[in-house]
Amino acid sequence: MKSIWRNKNWPASLLLAAGAMIGGAAHAVSDLPGGPSVRQLNMPIGVTKIAQEQHFLHTVMMILCTVIFVAVFAVMFYSIWKHRKSVGHKAANFHESVVVEVIWTIVPFLIVILMALPATKVLVAQKDSTNADLTVKTTGYQWKWGYDYIKGEGEGLAFISTLDSSQRAMSDAGAKGEMPVDYLFKVDNPLVVPVDKKIRVITTANDVIHAFAVPQLGVKQDAIPGFVRDTWFRAEKVGDYYGQCQELCGKEHAYMPIHVKVVSAADYTTWVDAKRKEAAAKLDDPTKVWALPEILARGEKVYAANCAACHQANGKGAGPIKPLDGAAVVLDTDHAKQIQVLLKGQNNGAMPSWKQLSDTDLAAVASYTKNSWSNKTGQIVQPAEVLAQRSK
Repeated sequence: MKSIWRNKNWPASLLLAAGAMIGGAAHAVSDLPGGPSVRQLNMPIGVTKIAQEQHFLHTVMMILCTVIFVAVFAVMFYSIWKHRKSVGHKAANFHESVVVEVIWTIVPFLIVILMALPATKVLVAQKDSTNADLTVKTTGYQWKWGYDYIKGEGEGLAFISTLDSSQRAMSDAGAKGEMPVDYLFKVDNPLVVPVDKKIRVITTANDVIHAFAVPQLGVKQDAIPGFVRDTWFRAEKVGDYYGQCQELCGKEHAYMPIHVKVVSAADYTTWVDAKRKEAAAKLDDPTKVWALPEILARGEKVYAANCAACHQANGKGAGPIKPLDGAAVVLDTDHAKQIQVLLKGQNNGAMPSWKQLSDTDLAAVASYTKNSWSNKTGQIVQPAEVLAQRSK
């Protein structure tokens, strides 16, 4: 860096260095099919009729506004230049012109109407979520998405979608060099839907306001605690489409991606069958009494998928996030205290509720924290204890 300042042509050298840095950063990422593109300036055309209409309206409105801008300012600057005082012109003294006022009232009114008619048509179509082939409820959590298939093929399926732990680890380590094309967009469980089917998406939230948005599908809908909103899409092309929570929802806002996987009807049926078998396999008996080694193995997986992002893999926490290693509530022999924190959260949502997890998963993660790091308590939390606390 010192050699730049010693160079007499240091401004040019500095620009070259900055260009190299920017160029290197640009080469570290590439376009994500179905997601954002490098140096993207415009809306995507999308794979739904609504998204395509949105792109068309955006383009037409931009052209129209640009033409009006150029025309108005061209006339204004021409008038200022042509009638300037330095060439002998004097300011005119006149009263209003009815004709001019009628023209500048009617013309903008007509322009607004011409803009509003097609926009209103698309807006109304966006809200027509009737006659859907499949209805999915999406619930925003800090900081992940919950998907419940409540009507149509796949009815009854439910799962949580979280940022892939390997990508979170990259971010925590300070991502450098060549990144995966889906960096910070890869999730463990994508939302899977069939192609050419009307998908109704019902949105709500568990804690704070979130927003479910996938630009390629032309959908963006706020998810508000205590309220239900809906939107819909019909993807015309098989593929993977990405979005993010578009409402500032807390410190992990950047780690709340959305991955919608659109597949053929046959592949969707196959996926539903596999998902049902997977759900059945996980449907544990809450009265089962677990041994410590097996419940710890399960708890380690639950912790890595849901807790490590905030409390860290070593249980030490970070910043305002309290450590679990040596925590009194974890070491306490009264298991109900920790179970209630897991079920209801605490600190005004800073620690979110995890009641969406099964009794066995909650018992497993509680047992894992009680027996990891320096917490060698030997205590086991059984699923029956979690089940008993749910009603309190």
